[in-house]
Amino acid sequence: MLAQIKPFLASNANVEEKENYLEIPIQNQTNGLKANAYYFNHPEWAEEYLNYCHRSDAFINRWRAAIGDWTDKIVVDLGCGPGNIYASLKGKPKLLIGVDVAPKSLEFAKDLGYLPILADATSLPFKSEFADIVTLNAALHHCENMEAVLKEAARLVKPGGLLITDHDPQLSAWNYKGLAKLLWNVRLVWYKVTGHGFHKTNSQQYWGLACELHHKPGHGVTKLFFQKTLKSMGFDVKVFPHNHQLGAEVLEGQIGKAELKYRVGNILSGRNPNAVGSALTLMCVAKKRAFKSSL
Repeated sequence: MLAQIKPFLASNANVEEKENYLEIPIQNQTNGLKANAYYFNHPEWAEEYLNYCHRSDAFINRWRAAIGDWTDKIVVDLGCGPGNIYASLKGKPKLLIGVDVAPKSLEFAKDLGYLPILADATSLPFKSEFADIVTLNAALHHCENMEAVLKEAARLVKPGGLLITDHDPQLSAWNYKGLAKLLWNVRLVWYKVTGHGFHKTNSQQYWGLACELHHKPGHGVTKLFFQKTLKSMGFDVKVFPHNHQLGAEVLEGQIGKAELKYRVGNILSGRNPNAVGSALTLMCVAKKRAFKSSL
């Protein structure tokens, strides 16, 4: 594994070769990072995530339209988890690097064909501008410093390359107010009573929520966040709001229709549930310019 990645490592990279992955020792073990490592290192939870999340036909269609043909390209998947992007999209990249903080998830990713690296996404061991494609799917909102991670991801993209993010909550859609916010705050009691939700146990639910650091009222990403962060780094930036139900149509400006509970949340917050600002997620497709703009 080390031989494969060595040409792309920074000269000062401190890499330890483990049995199933390469590790760059993480110096700053924050609570958020620990929560992500705990959740996605749990074998059963990681396997459930791999099998059931981001595997829909709409997801595959949307991402294939955004990425295009990645045959023979160098791809870096930040926050790869157990490997959902490649498990869904397949294909033949030249090199598929997966970065995460959970060893068990990296083992799943390796079995799929990733070159797995355990590292802090705010301080990656790579040279600049070596990757054709960098992806962050449902990853930014798991990070304490979303801007730092996005900038570090952007640093890796070569001129003409792509940076793609998806499934991070749009701040305006999740900024619940009044009765909607009250219902949000009591939802955990409802989950326990009804057994509703993806998580099967109280422990799984606790850690699942603990690692979603910016998936709550008052948190999330915005179009301005992507534009402000990436344009100054030489990217042409396109941001597409959507509600998870559509594929390539999202890249044509369609947002689709959210589930009833999210529509109700926006109505109770005084917002039009069909508005662009009420779309649950923002997908960002940014292409690094092959030359510096004179503007």
